[in-house]
Amino acid sequence: MKNILSTLYLVTLSLFLYSCNTIAPVNDPVTYGESYIPYLLSSDKAAYKPGEPVMLSINSLPEEAVTVRYSYLGQVIKEEPVTAMSWTWQPPADDFRGYMATLYMSVSGRDSVVATIGIDVSSEPSRFPRNGFLSSYGSMSESEIKTVLDDLNRYHINYVQFQDWHWKHHHPLAGSATQPMDSWTDIISRNCYRSTVQSYIDGAHKRGMLTLFYNLGYGCLEDFATDDVSREWLLYTDRNHTKIDNHPLGSPFKSAIYLANMHNLSWREYMRARNDEVYAIFDFDGWQIDQLGARPTTVYDYEGNEVDVQAAFGSFIANEKAAQPSKRIVMNAVGQYGQQGQIASAPVDFCYTEVWDHSNTNGYSIFSDILTNNAAWSSGKQTVLAAYLNYNHGQKGRGYFNTPGILMATAVASAWGGTILQMGEHMLCHEYFPDDNLTMTGELKRALVRYYDFAVAYENLLRPEVPADALYSDWYGVEITSPHDSCVFNQWGPQLNQIATVGRHVGARDVIHLLSYRNATHLDWCDSEGDQAPQSLLRDIPISFATDKQPARVWVATPDDRHGDAQEVDFEYAGGQVTLTLPALRYWTMIVIEN
Repeated sequence: MKNILSTLYLVTLSLFLYSCNTIAPVNDPVTYGESYIPYLLSSDKAAYKPGEPVMLSINSLPEEAVTVRYSYLGQVIKEEPVTAMSWTWQPPADDFRGYMATLYMSVSGRDSVVATIGIDVSSEPSRFPRNGFLSSYGSMSESEIKTVLDDLNRYHINYVQFQDWHWKHHHPLAGSATQPMDSWTDIISRNCYRSTVQSYIDGAHKRGMLTLFYNLGYGCLEDFATDDVSREWLLYTDRNHTKIDNHPLGSPFKSAIYLANMHNLSWREYMRARNDEVYAIFDFDGWQIDQLGARPTTVYDYEGNEVDVQAAFGSFIANEKAAQPSKRIVMNAVGQYGQQGQIASAPVDFCYTEVWDHSNTNGYSIFSDILTNNAAWSSGKQTVLAAYLNYNHGQKGRGYFNTPGILMATAVASAWGGTILQMGEHMLCHEYFPDDNLTMTGELKRALVRYYDFAVAYENLLRPEVPADALYSDWYGVEITSPHDSCVFNQWGPQLNQIATVGRHVGARDVIHLLSYRNATHLDWCDSEGDQAPQSLLRDIPISFATDKQPARVWVATPDDRHGDAQEVDFEYAGGQVTLTLPALRYWTMIVIEN
């Protein structure tokens, strides 16, 4: 959380109804790929432990004979006919593997892909974190809750943060562990129900998701004294402790947020007791700790000593983990504040960065910089980006997300080994998570299903485990040439009217990512005004690039064609150069060279 606006549009929070198997609404402003997806594969869990069977289902079966093949990084493991709308697959016993299930039928002697789905088999979700959120806990039926969680499940979300579920920042559980309230009001006086929160937790666990309760690490509401919070524990903007440092919030918020001193041991003990109350009532798996970023002025403790706020983050996290070793911790680094030397090296499940740096010049490189820095600072932990796309566009009122901007940002984050926090009851466009001013078009829903499937199916190439002493020596520059008039390639970062390239050594494979900005109107990752232009689809592009050894096999995959299914391609190798024809490129295509 950085700058929750003092005035917000108050709108009724409606459920985000997933409609991938229906035609997009008539006011869907653009088209992308198929006009609709008649066949949609689903799985019963977001992720599976090794040894667990995978239950797959499809919304309807084609009249023609169809086959499902299961593959790992382009290699087929098994094929079998599909004759029913639900069936079970037993994956190999290997841990930390991403698979793709591809449903296809033969048409004129060629495979025609009908549908695909990614499958994550991992004993520990922090290996491939995919963070989603919830933000409304009113009186809901089990059917409504199921709809929301089924949506998150289809995007393979394996961590769910419960935003704004709590009563007060300094007293998150409404009531006490012995007498919890059945209902309470949140910071803008919305009604929250204990039964809804618990049903969400139970439903998430059934789908293989971990649940994290959201709260600031050092926030109080103005009535803090009535809940036994001492003024001696707080931060001040003067040495004489007359003015408490605070984050002002206007109507409709109940209160400004007054800041506590995370160095203060009494504050730590107080919050630990409050968290114990939360865990006594709700089976949350851990705490998603928020912060407010760098303070605009110098702050002091009660005795008048200057306080370095971020210097407390690492020990605060370590103490919380020691108090509840079985519980998970994730902490937001607002604009990377406190990440290096504190959060990244603390016992967090993964790095989490709220991105506020916008730039129209190579702005997408902000993502790659954060992802590579976090991996280095944390000795190889994964990263989730809280990146609020179409930000200004969303604050102007109701409207649609701009599909090209969303896909271009998602492609960069995924290609560089990260993921974006996007999906909840609605898609996220603001740091105040209940804000649902922007709606996903049918086109965008369909496209993001493919992108999330792609990220899961190829997670071992996109998010490989790298030894700490070799971090990012595995990335390398790639020069690609093409006689195609419309294809000018450049090494990362992006340039307008060109296709950016970056390579990575992943074991015995080389992976080359092609990220297109051929038709881009700007290079701002946020696409803040929602005006990024769609990228045109290119097919059968001749390309050449250098490699130091003759490949044994080359294949390509893209979420923008064939539902992400891998395609082996013919190639020639001569004089240290590989020449091949790229089947398709729109936003992002991945070339895999097996040596």
